[in-house]
Amino acid sequence: MKTNAARLLDTLAIDYEILTYSVDPDNLVASATADKLGLPHDQVFKTLVIRGDRNGICLAVLAANAQLNLKALAKLTHDRKLLPVPLKEVQPLTGYIRGGVTALACKKPYPTYVDEWIEAHDRIAVSAGMRGAMLWIKPEDYINATQATIGAIID
Repeated sequence: MKTNAARLLDTLAIDYEILTYSVDPDNLVASATADKLGLPHDQVFKTLVIRGDRNGICLAVLAANAQLNLKALAKLTHDRKLLPVPLKEVQPLTGYIRGGVTALACKKPYPTYVDEWIEAHDRIAVSAGMRGAMLWIKPEDYINATQATIGAIID
């Protein structure tokens, strides 16, 4: 099973594994995914689509058990105000559906901001671009592939 995100990693010669899990469409939260994979919640990362008043769309990547701090993210993006993008806009903007959003191989290369907690792990799980599949990857490889900015963006 190859997704566009996995193909991008192949193109960049980045090592990864694809982890699969059963999907419950009524429970797409990242912590449930972590439980299904048998991984700690702080090692599974979710991707949120955010809109800034000055700089437009960006992606925030944080641990499954964390809450995004919009003020902290705004300092990094140089926006005055940030809001999560309504769910109906996520797929047209990214090409991905809820539960499968990833910063890898989006429709457009949006600025990506990753919480600094990512550096605490040897490997992390991020969405492979579809429900039921995660990429098991080194944090530094993920950061390089997404050209992410690292910062403290959680509460």
